Amino acid sequence: MFASPRRRRGRLLTLLLTLLLAAGASLAAQPAAAATPTRVMLLGDSITGNNGCWRALLWQHLQATGHTDVDFVGTLQNPYCQGSFDVDNEGHGGFLATGIANNGQLPGWLSATQPDIVMMMLGTNDVWSHLPPTTILDAYTTLLGQMRAQNPDMRLIVAQIPPMNPGGCADCAQGAVNLNNAIPGWASTHSTERSPITVVDQWTGFDTATDTTDGVHPNETTGIQKLESRWYPALAAALGEGGGDPGPGPDPGTGACRVAVSTNSWNTGLTASINVTNTGTTTVNGWSLDFTLAGGQRITSGWNASYAPSSGTVTATNAAYNATIAPGASVSIGFQATHTGNAAGPTAFALNGTACATA
Repeated sequence: MFASPRRRRGRLLTLLLTLLLAAGASLAAQPAAAATPTRVMLLGDSITGNNGCWRALLWQHLQATGHTDVDFVGTLQNPYCQGSFDVDNEGHGGFLATGIANNGQLPGWLSATQPDIVMMMLGTNDVWSHLPPTTILDAYTTLLGQMRAQNPDMRLIVAQIPPMNPGGCADCAQGAVNLNNAIPGWASTHSTERSPITVVDQWTGFDTATDTTDGVHPNETTGIQKLESRWYPALAAALGEGGGDPGPGPDPGTGACRVAVSTNSWNTGLTASINVTNTGTTTVNGWSLDFTLAGGQRITSGWNASYAPSSGTVTATNAAYNATIAPGASVSIGFQATHTGNAAGPTAFALNGTACATA
């Protein structure tokens, strides 16, 4: 006996409602997708690879300060450092920036790892090979183009290389200085709003006599600690969280800027790293940061800004390549100073005349 058209329509409607309810229940049961981690490539030579236990310190620092959504990526694994850490990296011992560029090696590494951020410290072996800064920076430009071809939104953090004084290379020390002097200008020329370049000073305050094992490679105590202390604020800023460690503290207030400071001191000297975040709603175009040094302190050198005077109330003025700070973005600067016993960090920060909260 055949069902009437009305009964057939009723059965179809019931079946449709059942399928819709089942689909809804299935969707509701699906767990929320985990946030995609930010993929960070550590690109360099042996100072990043086999001699790069600063990578372990950096990973552990990130985890301790809440940056747990980071994935170090690379085609190499060097696990021989203390503590647990993400061992992936792109630190190739003996490699030159010019060699990597000329041999077209980077595109394959990029394709295999798909990084969002590249932290690049290359040029030591090029200087050791007596190559001029212009040749090395041409290689940087090639590598940058390959990074942007893989990811147009690539964020590059490039290091001014540590000092070097290897045996048998009389011109290496000056060669490192010459390259480092040229890097900020290169970064300023090539940085874009979509694909920004940040310069990290790994030269100032690093001593080949006390911080290396052989005049080039960092030792496992002060050497790797100094390198990590410079990398961390820049990477934290690139991750969008600034450079300060989270934790309870004073109410940060509602100012247009927030400052986080970390210091590292020894007998009569110190280094200070300062991370400035624009907490306002408009872009800062050109900036000066005022702050006060403790009594007896005097700045001897600095990075990513110019500093004057060297003691008392100091004004740090932007470099050409970091003059713009978008809302929510940060800039990292720092200095080395001498002290007579008081190694406290700077205080009383004001950005373009507006007092800053401190983190």
